[in-house]
Amino acid sequence: MTTDPLRAAGAVVWRGDESRPEVAVIHRPRYDDWTFPKGKLLPGEHVIAAALREVREETGLSVSLGRPLPPAHYLRQGRTKRVDYWVGRVLARDDFVPGDEVDELRWLPADEAAALLSYEWDAGLLRAVSAAPLDTVPLVLVRHASAGARQEWGGDDALRPLDPDGRAQAATLANVLPAYRPETLLSSPSLRCVQTLEPYGMEIGLEPLLGEESQDPGKTPALVRSLRRPAAVCSHRKVLPGLIRALTGEETRLRKGAFAVVHRIGERVISVERHST
Repeated sequence: MTTDPLRAAGAVVWRGDESRPEVAVIHRPRYDDWTFPKGKLLPGEHVIAAALREVREETGLSVSLGRPLPPAHYLRQGRTKRVDYWVGRVLARDDFVPGDEVDELRWLPADEAAALLSYEWDAGLLRAVSAAPLDTVPLVLVRHASAGARQEWGGDDALRPLDPDGRAQAATLANVLPAYRPETLLSSPSLRCVQTLEPYGMEIGLEPLLGEESQDPGKTPALVRSLRRPAAVCSHRKVLPGLIRALTGEETRLRKGAFAVVHRIGERVISVERHST
C-alpha cells in the first residue's frame, strides 16, 4: 500500500485592482462546497502544469502564476493529500460553462470570498494572498538538463548534447514555462543549455556571461538583474549558485534540469521557489 501523498494543484485567481482584487471562487455540486480551482495531477504531470490545466478546465481562465502560496494538507480517504497553490493572474478567459464538476463561478472581493468559502485552509490562502504583492515579475533560472558525464564525452564540451533523460526534462520544462510567459530566453552558448530551452519554441539569446568559463561574478548578476520582463535563463552548476546568491541572498544549488523561480518587483525579491523536472 502506497504511503505517498495524493498530489493536486490549483491557484487563487485574481483580477482588477491589486489593492482590492476580486478572486475566483467555484461551487462543486458533488461536494456542495465553495473553494478555489484545483485538481489532481495526471500521471507524470508537473505540479505547475497541473495548476494551469486545472484552472483552465474548471473556470475557462488562462492565467500566469505568481508567487507560491502555502500548500494545504488534509486527509482524503485515509491518505494524506497535498494541494499546491499559486497566485494566478488572469490573462484570457472563455465563457464559463457550468458542468458536473463545477456549476458556478463567482468573482468576489476577498472579504466576501472568505465568508463564502467552505474550508478553513482556503481562508488561510486568502490571508496569504493579501500578505505580499500580487503582480510580480518572474525570473526562471534553470540548470541545464542531463547531458551524460563530462569525462565520457570525447569532443568539445561546449557541444555535449542532452541525453534521453535530459530531453525528457527539457520537454517537462516546456510544459512549465507557460505558467510564467517568459518574453526573453537567455542561455549559455553550451549546446546542452540551448537544448534545455529549445522545446519551448522561442528564440534563444546566447550569452557568454552565462558560460562556465566566461562568467563574471560582477557582470553576470548585473546582466540577469537587468531583465525586467518575464524571462528564463539557462546556465551551469558552476554559475547558478553565485548568480542566485547575488540576486536573492539565498544559498541554492540545483540538480540538472531543476529550476528556481524568483518573483520580483523591480530589484526587490518577493519570493523564491525551487522545482525539479
